[in-house]
Amino acid sequence: MDSYFLPHNAHRISREAFREQDPHLRRLAAQPLVFHSPLIETLPTTDPGIYTLGGARQIGKTTLLKQWMAHLLGQGVPPQAITYLTGEVIGDHHSLLRVLQEELAEAPARQRFVLIDEVTNIRGWDRALKFLADAGALESTVLLATGSDLTMVAEARRLLPGRRGAAAAPDYHLYPLTHLETCQLKHALPPAAETALAQGDVVALDALGEAEWSAIETSFEEYLLHGGFLTAINDLAAVGHLRPATLATYSDWIRGDALKHGKSEAYLREVLGAILARTGSQITWNSLATELSIDHPQTVADYVQLLVAMDAMVVQPALVEDRRTAAPKKARKVGFADPFIAHAVRSWLQPSPDPNATIRARLADSQVQATLAETCAVTHARRHFPIYYIKAKGEVDLAIVTGDRFWPIEVKWTQQLRPADLKQIRVYPHGVIAARTRHSHRLGDIPVLTLPLVLSCLGRGIWPPTP
Repeated sequence: MDSYFLPHNAHRISREAFREQDPHLRRLAAQPLVFHSPLIETLPTTDPGIYTLGGARQIGKTTLLKQWMAHLLGQGVPPQAITYLTGEVIGDHHSLLRVLQEELAEAPARQRFVLIDEVTNIRGWDRALKFLADAGALESTVLLATGSDLTMVAEARRLLPGRRGAAAAPDYHLYPLTHLETCQLKHALPPAAETALAQGDVVALDALGEAEWSAIETSFEEYLLHGGFLTAINDLAAVGHLRPATLATYSDWIRGDALKHGKSEAYLREVLGAILARTGSQITWNSLATELSIDHPQTVADYVQLLVAMDAMVVQPALVEDRRTAAPKKARKVGFADPFIAHAVRSWLQPSPDPNATIRARLADSQVQATLAETCAVTHARRHFPIYYIKAKGEVDLAIVTGDRFWPIEVKWTQQLRPADLKQIRVYPHGVIAARTRHSHRLGDIPVLTLPLVLSCLGRGIWPPTP
């Protein structure tokens, strides 16, 4: 094995050496809170093929790979059958082909696992994999490639047709932690409250006392601060605030990847600033272009699409109700994929001597909380459902599609529900209001549920909640 890769393959020495010497597992063990993603149990173990794992930078993909390696070792996979490679030090498909041929020749033929981290850093990576697949060299190999550019998944489908293996779902996505996962990781809730949220049980949630509800509300307000990014969550657990270096790491990632794609930093700042100011509002590329120094609406669209591909932003189109598809000519809503990303971007665009004080001051504003809460509902839902908003005579914040139905959801993380804000949701007999309420109730004919319960259901692909 090339010496570049040896520090990441200490499992070849022993399982103990892997746990003690691997740089990612060492850092993981030093954290106050260690998360074991449920993806570890679903990643392929028997079906050979080419698989992908996408997700934002710094979301924990590399750590997940190392945890999966430890899991495979625990399942009895021979150490020599597992190879970890990083695309950071492989220049092009020629180098990748050479490395893979060497590793496959040395690994046991019965079942092999090859993990290529950040494969999109390798020029022409698909050409090497296509060559090996066509040559039959991957017939006994589970090859998992990760990338921080989500277009990698589409490219794998397009560039490697018929070479992905027999698995029904060869593509995986690592998201930030949901609100419920964060609560479970932090042990932030009394058992009865955690169980009610985890089961999506409206009746059990209604039976909770004041202390349990207060814990749920506090946990969600903390989620609006650290989001689902483990580094930020561990910052709060270790030192009680977000480290400035953590905020800078995430904003530097966005800036660095944009520059790598040939984008202008000045334009990037303008687009990010415009999205920050308009999160939760309807926008068009034309309207943004007229307000910015960017000349052409397509340029604005290109920047947003890049940020979406980086898993930093989410675009929510308007819904064509009778067809349950996007309305191409209507305005869109654009937001950040996690509250923490929004804080990191704002800290870069609007530097402060004390970024934590600035963030907490903003979160004390009820309107800021309400906007972030709506974004959380959208980002939790997008993990499992096509997402839209509804624009008719009024507006509905979120509509998800399941089968041949759409479900309207109005999000109101405020103390009072104003009738003027609910006129459109009243149109739909199957609409739901997700609100800052302790008890479920009905507003006329519309069910009103507590937002954390709605997030728990949406984040696990369950809808509607248990009555």
